Amino acid sequence: MTKYISFERPDGTSSFGRLDGDTVLDLGEPGADAWLRDALAGDLAALAVTGTFARGDVTLLPVVPNPEKILCVGLNYATHVAETGREQKEHPAIFTRWADSLIADGEALVRPPESVRFDYEGELAVIIGKPGRRIAPEDAWDHVAGYAPFNDGSIRDWQRHNIQFTPGKTWPGTGGFGPAMVLPADVADLASQRVQTRVNGELVQDQPISDMIWDIPTVIAYCSTFTDLKPGDVIASGTPGGVGDKRKPPLYLKAGDTVEISIGVIGTLSNPVVDEA
Repeated sequence: MTKYISFERPDGTSSFGRLDGDTVLDLGEPGADAWLRDALAGDLAALAVTGTFARGDVTLLPVVPNPEKILCVGLNYATHVAETGREQKEHPAIFTRWADSLIADGEALVRPPESVRFDYEGELAVIIGKPGRRIAPEDAWDHVAGYAPFNDGSIRDWQRHNIQFTPGKTWPGTGGFGPAMVLPADVADLASQRVQTRVNGELVQDQPISDMIWDIPTVIAYCSTFTDLKPGDVIASGTPGGVGDKRKPPLYLKAGDTVEISIGVIGTLSNPVVDEA
């Protein structure tokens, strides 16, 4: 399975490359920042290796550290719609995150002092490779570069201030994205992959991607109607039921917890939780 990662080199510059066991094959120009999103529209397999590093000598970054857009699908599993008490609508609910809210695999999720209701949301992230506008559902897969686990970490206190989602969804250090991008060709049956979330080892979310209300082609077609999708854009495709806010009693994240998001062969994202200093 081919895995692409973004990372910081030992010299402090940012780059991207392929992960080969414990070896990182650098695909960026040496000595300068290089970004995965800038290479996604081309042939990743044709890129020359410009350097190698031991995995332990680089620092992981979010899979795409600087996406132009992060589009998030709300209420995309019937179990989550039911636990929120909301009504299923005719169209998907779409909201956004900022890129500076993202952290890498292994990095700490940060609970701000303004919150006592920090929640997890395990999701499949779809990374756009080929740009497009008004993409037909039957053409949508041609625009997908790959997949990665995503944690749409949510500050529920602020999400509930009014009817909008944004104030609770984009706090710095609250969104996990990683560890790597897996190519569609390496995921034989995407629909059967299960979105599983564990908090301190306890399974709290577990549902197959096939249970989505709006599948990936539908979401890509919908989003590309109102905005241009560009290489490196990220679509967080929605979370299953089982979020901490709706459990009885509620299960909110606190310092010392560990959250793991596993999506079958796509991989596992793991992040500890800390309080903001």
